[in-house]
Amino acid sequence: MSASVRAARDPFVDLLRTGAILVVVFGHWLMPVLARHGSTVSAGNALATPGWWLLTWPAQVMPVFFVAGGAANFHSYQGFLARGGTTQRWLAARVRRLVLPVFPLLAVWLAVPDLLLSLGVPAQPVGLAAAIVGQLLWFLAVYLIATALVPVMLAARNRWGDWVFVVLTGAAVGVDVLRLHGVPLVGYTNEVFVWLAVQQLGIEYAAGRFSRLTRKGALALGFAGLGGTALLVLLAGYPDSMVGLPGQTVSNMSPATICLLTLGLGQFGFLLAARERLVVWSRRPGPAAVLRAVGSRCLTVYLWHMSALVLVAGVAVVGFGYATPQPGSPGWLVALPVSMLVMAVVLRVLVAVLGRFEAIRPAVVGAVPVWRMVVAVVVLVAGLTGIAAAGFVPAAGGWQVGPIPWIVLIGLGFALTVPRLTRRAAGLGTRVLGALVTALPRN
Repeated sequence: MSASVRAARDPFVDLLRTGAILVVVFGHWLMPVLARHGSTVSAGNALATPGWWLLTWPAQVMPVFFVAGGAANFHSYQGFLARGGTTQRWLAARVRRLVLPVFPLLAVWLAVPDLLLSLGVPAQPVGLAAAIVGQLLWFLAVYLIATALVPVMLAARNRWGDWVFVVLTGAAVGVDVLRLHGVPLVGYTNEVFVWLAVQQLGIEYAAGRFSRLTRKGALALGFAGLGGTALLVLLAGYPDSMVGLPGQTVSNMSPATICLLTLGLGQFGFLLAARERLVVWSRRPGPAAVLRAVGSRCLTVYLWHMSALVLVAGVAVVGFGYATPQPGSPGWLVALPVSMLVMAVVLRVLVAVLGRFEAIRPAVVGAVPVWRMVVAVVVLVAGLTGIAAAGFVPAAGGWQVGPIPWIVLIGLGFALTVPRLTRRAAGLGTRVLGALVTALPRN
């Protein structure tokens, strides 16, 4: 077994994962440009300011998180197998660990919109908040797919080596060609191909594929990735922003395009070139304390950071009529750190209260049949995607069924990952799912 597999933890991977989450949090907190107009709230994006698209290239760090996730899953899976575990047990425990922290968010935001409406808060800002918070779950749906496929991707790598990454990249390019030439819906398959390819970089790193790469080689990889991204923007018609912005006909983010793969390749190259220095810096008392605090609660921080924004912004904008100053203006530069500090305090309280759910380590007992894990992942992804698309906005008739059906799917999917699922419980879950499908409106 290689040294990379034997290592209990890789501080570089921990740093990438935690750092990416922090960049996501502060990036989301920077974006809103809010103003109240009677009973409605307008919401713009500071990154839509002319020239600010440049900030999205270093700030779009989801590729970095998937690289770190691939490496972490590699170490976790290989270590679990080395201790005598099985693929089914590892996957069931991994999926439960990812999904369990979501339930407090579902419970709170199932109740919050109706509570706010009953207190007299106008419907439009409530719907805006409920939609924004729900959108975060797109990431978990995609990451769940990537995690579930780790055993498959490792087996493929062991058989075909670098061709796995090449084939995934080729598939992503083919999807983009179809998407940009009249078949837009096919683009959503790149939520699998692009992120699996990025995850594969992390798997290759953990397996030692980059261990002989010199600092100059890593820098060359970084420049190649960013150069490729620039060529795609300049010559192939891709947006210059690496995040979705208002008014875009095509977004690099929703669904993902090949730009996020080339960008991730570039970011990984530069980070790899600075690996030793970053690891030394991360061991200093201040950074180490932050990494310990956030690293053990990354998912909780991610899930609740928009709730902190909604709470602070809601009080300021809806309650007191505050309007965000023009992005980049002196007033904005003064207000931004103050608002971020307040949101950080609120988030700290939320994480202290709700982080215990992420601290739970599901017991690895019994094996879950492969067919049931496949069904569980499909059902969980469907439920998470439903919330991401519709948010926690209460049902309003027609096809707007509200969050409850999607929450039921998430609960059912989680139950299917429990090893000792009795026939009675399985039968009940099947009946609930059947009733849910039957109850969905048809027009």
